[in-house]
Amino acid sequence: QVPLVESGGGSVQDGGSLRLSCKTSAFTHNVPCMGWFRQVPGKEREGVATIDINDRTNYADSLKGRFTVSKDNAQKTLYLQMDSLKPEDTATYVCAADLRPWTACNTKRSDFAYWGQGTQVVVSS
Repeated sequence: QVPLVESGGGSVQDGGSLRLSCKTSAFTHNVPCMGWFRQVPGKEREGVATIDINDRTNYADSLKGRFTVSKDNAQKTLYLQMDSLKPEDTATYVCAADLRPWTACNTKRSDFAYWGQGTQVVVSS
């Protein structure tokens, strides 16, 4: 089991920033892949960013340059720094983790084994 608890969501103005956190009781330096996804009602879940055990990152093409994923192994926490936020970034952001080292770690996957409950982000114009 890899419990995941997100925090840091909220309401911001267009162009603002937020940093999301995902706290886990697992040792993040041992987790092969962790990532952030976002969900809007009525739309498919979208991969935002992933980071693997060697800290290699992968981003959705549309989000490169605005979002940054990182992790603090000592704090067992995954982060998502979101800058230059736009109204279309409004969504529930969900943290995920996968323990299978043989699978690719990228945003095109959605078959992560463990998921958090999500944190809401609202960007107003």
